[in-house]
Amino acid sequence: MSLIKIRAIKKRVRQGYRKLNRLVDQKLGNRTEHHTEAALLLLGKEMSWKVAGLPANTDLRKVGFKVFSQWDEDGIIQYLISKIPIENKTFIEFGVENYEESNTRFLLLNNHWQGLVLDASAADIRYIQTDRIYWEYDLQAKCTWITRDNINSLLAEAGFSEDVGLLSIDIDGNEYWIWEAIQSVRPRIVIVEYSSLFGLQPISIPYSENFDRTVAHYSTLYYGCSLAALSHLAKKKGYLLVGSNIWGHNAFFVRADVAGEFKGLEPEEAYVLSKFRESRGPAGNPTYLRGEDRIKLIEHLPVTNVVTGQAGSLKEFCEPQ
Repeated sequence: MSLIKIRAIKKRVRQGYRKLNRLVDQKLGNRTEHHTEAALLLLGKEMSWKVAGLPANTDLRKVGFKVFSQWDEDGIIQYLISKIPIENKTFIEFGVENYEESNTRFLLLNNHWQGLVLDASAADIRYIQTDRIYWEYDLQAKCTWITRDNINSLLAEAGFSEDVGLLSIDIDGNEYWIWEAIQSVRPRIVIVEYSSLFGLQPISIPYSENFDRTVAHYSTLYYGCSLAALSHLAKKKGYLLVGSNIWGHNAFFVRADVAGEFKGLEPEEAYVLSKFRESRGPAGNPTYLRGEDRIKLIEHLPVTNVVTGQAGSLKEFCEPQ
């Protein structure tokens, strides 16, 4: 056999070997992903049973755990739905990206609730619609830019009863103004992102329909509203503030008429100062600012007192942390 033929055979063998490796990796990868998710669900189910046994008014910072949520929201949600009577097992979540990490994915997979998720990214919504959960569960996913003018019509299109089980709002900007505008549903549990850097004054960024935190300030730290602002709005809407997660990122509210033994908290009781370091530099690079340095970077930017309507800079309103 000639040297040329031997080299050609070796080349085909190497190509076949690489192709086989790719196929094996793909098969094992899918299998590993499936088994990992199954293991997460089993552990999450066990933890759900444990938190369900805790009494009402347990500090939410002690009941949280993560399965698919960004932080510890999965555990808090499981705790709350074990205490709050839920007539309709339905949820709505804004700002889910590709839904791999979200506040309601575990609720969907573990508790088999129906849901609607909204996001502004067409690519992310397509990803959700091609995920197996889209046919395995009763999940609606829509691409839209949420404003206070369109939010009620968007919710009405879902076909859910006004008495929704849970609403989660995390859109990195107009959280206060969007929740204020919602009239078409009255969820029993509401989760809203807050900015702990805004302290304990009832303030929010001014409403801007096209607000984008990455454009508003290069640091990406300027967005949202304070916990006190959400607490003020919650009282007007008939909700109790029942706590915050341990990361100082999300606040949890329960509709007062179904709250049962839960007692409402004041913002200073539930407030947690975040410690995660998500700041960016002018070029978009991570800068990992911490503590007061994060506030100083955005203290000149405008905010609105949602109680009085007074406008001013964050520095004028923000109390020392």
